[in-house]
Amino acid sequence: MINYDIVVIGGGPAGLAAAIEAKENGVDNILVIERDRELGGILQQCIHNGFGLHVFKEELTGPEYAERFIEKLKEQGIEFKLDTMVLDINQEKVVTAVNTVDGLLHINAGAVVLAMGCRERTRGAINIPGTRASGVFSAGTAQRFVNMEGYMVGKEVVILGSGDIGLIMARRMTLEGAKVHAVVELMPFSGGLTRNIVQCLDDYNIPLLLSHTVVDVKGKDRVEEVVIAKVDDRRRPIPGTEQTFSCDTLLLSVGLIPENELSKSAGIKLDPITGGPVVNESMETSIEGVFACGNVVHVHDLVDWVTEESRRAGKYAARFVQKQLVVSKKPMETKGENGVRYIVPHKVQIENITDKLTLMLRVDNVYHNAKLVIKDGDKVIKSVKKRHLAPGEMETINLPAKDLANFEGNDIIVSLQLEEE
Repeated sequence: MINYDIVVIGGGPAGLAAAIEAKENGVDNILVIERDRELGGILQQCIHNGFGLHVFKEELTGPEYAERFIEKLKEQGIEFKLDTMVLDINQEKVVTAVNTVDGLLHINAGAVVLAMGCRERTRGAINIPGTRASGVFSAGTAQRFVNMEGYMVGKEVVILGSGDIGLIMARRMTLEGAKVHAVVELMPFSGGLTRNIVQCLDDYNIPLLLSHTVVDVKGKDRVEEVVIAKVDDRRRPIPGTEQTFSCDTLLLSVGLIPENELSKSAGIKLDPITGGPVVNESMETSIEGVFACGNVVHVHDLVDWVTEESRRAGKYAARFVQKQLVVSKKPMETKGENGVRYIVPHKVQIENITDKLTLMLRVDNVYHNAKLVIKDGDKVIKSVKKRHLAPGEMETINLPAKDLANFEGNDIIVSLQLEEE
């Protein structure tokens, strides 16, 4: 049995930030476990810029952003294991892992930080009809092929789903010489950031077809045609609205799923909306001493927010190991109303907050001229005006510690209210 104060599972942007923050908060015996062949996670294949505007106040590519944390991790002497797969975590915080060098490892951790990220939803998960021809890729798989493996996945492309990866791959495929016929989106609004719609679609004259979906994929050995159609208010295809695109590739950007198989096997309580663990203000899960951060908790739109959230998890994991966290049987709960789909954290123990409480949330539709009202039960604490709200863009509300002192222990409610024109 090997002993570490903190074991971080995942060496992507979340795991790196959490490990570094824990080290800077006085914990020396830390291990980062990464199943891939290099640290950095998904950022290594994101060669476009746009990262780091909030954390570093400059524009970086994904590998540049990751490298800053990798260098800092190495400078601080934090241990890490690559090509290592975690098989199990139990409620006593014993981590079982395996690799080709050490064989089977049993690691006893004072605290565990879950930072496994997320995976893409596949064709099988959304039941696209048609043949099983080659040429159907998830957008992230295509991104890795093109950016890291040097393999061009196709020349005539249709993209289903307007998430950020799909939008970015529309531009990437165009720059590599492919013809992107359209980005097709089931919902009446895009699932990606507005800046990506402008920079990746509008700038390259790629059409975005909202309220459309793929109804057939044709081809024997390779995709030959993709048939799309409009959908009604209940997202069912409307007969007679079909369009056929002649193409050899269909990319799927149809959602991301937090990677929580380890969390489930450990018995950690999950939120059915986010698909990630239920966490408190310390990013601690339902198992004491097991923390979670980044896309394993809920899918973020910017890596900068992943970093900020993960630093919080690393800091509180260090405080847990140092026995500085306050534990209460009845923390306050956060609840969303009137269009607020979910809020993270789910529970709040005010005594543990030293500077501010950060609430991260998403709405369920597109809203204009609205405000987010934060209430302590029925008492209004804060109101934030928003000209535009969309499901693809995460909202962040900061409540300073001095404001929290006035809370009376009721639920923290965030309600969306539309303002009159």
